[in-house]
Parts: sequence; C-alpha cells; structure tokens
Amino acid sequence: MPLAKLGVVVLDCPDPLALATFYAAVLGGTPKSDGDGWVTLEGHGGTPLAFQAAPGHVPPQWPEATHSQQFHLDLDVERARLDAVEKEVLALGATALDAEDRERSFRVYADPAGHPFCLCAC
Repeated sequence: MPLAKLGVVVLDCPDPLALATFYAAVLGGTPKSDGDGWVTLEGHGGTPLAFQAAPGHVPPQWPEATHSQQFHLDLDVERARLDAVEKEVLALGATALDAEDRERSFRVYADPAGHPFCLCAC
C-alpha cells in the first residue's frame, strides 16, 4: 500500500499567472490564482499543475551537469503533429534546447520561466 498519493506538481517561477497561462495554451485548462503567489491549472485533464512565486528563481540549464535540470515534463504529442505543436509552443514563448534531430521521438524545450519540457511522440 502506498504511503501517499501525488497531489500536484509545482513549478517555481517569477510570474505564476504568466507561466500557468503558457501551460494552459499548451495543455488546455484554466489558470486559477489564489491571489497570494499561487496559481493552479484547472480542467486540463492531466496531472495537476501549480505555479508558485519564487522571486529569486534561477532557471535550470539543460544539459549542464553543474546546473541540473532537477526535473522536466514529458508532454505526449501525436508524431504527425510534432512539427505543428513545436511551432505553437515556440510562438507561445518556449525556447528550443535540443530539437535539431527531427528523426528522434522527442524534442527538448524550455518554458518561459526556463523549466525544461519535452514534446514526445513516444
């Protein structure tokens, strides 16, 4: 029997509403702010996400052994839509980190606050 159950994945960032809005555009759902530096992404149908104000936030660097990425999100995409979804996340403010290999089943990006995420056609 498990000791606990995953409640929510929380990302530290300088602007919780802005980052929640980015992920709402990518995953669906609606950002809901508690007005105290905490925003949840509701109604997207996946693992719960929340965004927490961290004024001194320093984004991870990928790949960099001295500045570990600490964690990343894998976002599943149909292979036939991978190029189109890539264009959309870049237009929303993502940055390509490792997306040159077009034959590979995943591509790596950073969200607007610098957290790595992958678009995966796995």
